[in-house]
Amino acid sequence: MNRRERAAAAAELEMGLADFWHDVDNNWGRQAGDYYAPEAIYRSGRLNLEGREAIEGFYSWREGRGARVSIHAFTNFRAEFDDAGGATATWFMLLWAADGQAPLDSRVPTRISQASETFRWDEAEGRWLCTLRELTNLFRGGDQLNFS
Repeated sequence: MNRRERAAAAAELEMGLADFWHDVDNNWGRQAGDYYAPEAIYRSGRLNLEGREAIEGFYSWREGRGARVSIHAFTNFRAEFDDAGGATATWFMLLWAADGQAPLDSRVPTRISQASETFRWDEAEGRWLCTLRELTNLFRGGDQLNFS
């Protein structure tokens, strides 16, 4: 993969991430499952979701809890590509979130995490699908989302 192809592929992955978080913050993550491969794994702290259906179930559960304001911002996105057509991306997530209706009082970020993701190109869908997302919490504050 030459530099130009790498730049285009990295931009496509980053655009997918932006679309994912936009859906989560503005649409309760109702389309979040589309980002993931059917066999995907999502790990973050105690949360360990295996399969697209489990990931979709998490966002459905979250919506069912009631009003919540969230902003998932990401920075320092970087992607690497292997010879087998796969990709690995790393980035940092800054999350502000709290239950209730906007506007809420300003607070420190709920958490700042380092993210690592792997992707495979899905020829049938013509796009990258996330196969593994791991978030490692670096800082915590504010109201944490408690899940069962």
